[in-house]
Amino acid sequence: ILLTNPVRSDMSALVAKEYNGNLFFRVIVQAADVIWLDRSKADFSAFRLAVEKIKEGRVMGIAPEGTRSHVGQLLEGKPGIQLLTSRAEVPIVPVGITGSEDMMKRILAFQKPDITVRFGKAFTLPPIPRENRDESMQQATTEVMCQIAALLPERYRGFYKGYPRVDEIIRENGYPDLG
Repeated sequence: ILLTNPVRSDMSALVAKEYNGNLFFRVIVQAADVIWLDRSKADFSAFRLAVEKIKEGRVMGIAPEGTRSHVGQLLEGKPGIQLLTSRAEVPIVPVGITGSEDMMKRILAFQKPDITVRFGKAFTLPPIPRENRDESMQQATTEVMCQIAALLPERYRGFYKGYPRVDEIIRENGYPDLG
């Protein structure tokens, strides 16, 4: 949705390579300057290209869950975003999207999808320490996912439903509690 915005030509995204085989999806994302990511391995070439594009000033879309949720709820996040943001030296702007879970069904039924996109306040993650690297990356991933969950109604929070940090973020940032 955001990638094909004709007003913003400075957007890109990391997209799983397996989606390249889906003609419909491939046509939609061809309009954007996507980076195809091989999720079967640590794809360092895709990572380096993403850092390069971010440093050029492009906005980079990332699915911190590593995939699209087909149940309309957040899945557990995958570590890695801290590494990308620390190398690119950029903040994260969390985005919460609702209504996309039935988008295709509605389009095929000639109905307008009801999609809401909420942008949160930009934040930064701490640098990755040499000690306890894995623990730090997991904590950073949880923070990112809680920042996203704070932008969503409770029924969409999935794995992060009930996390106290989500309520803290809502209060700290003055977000409406979407319950």
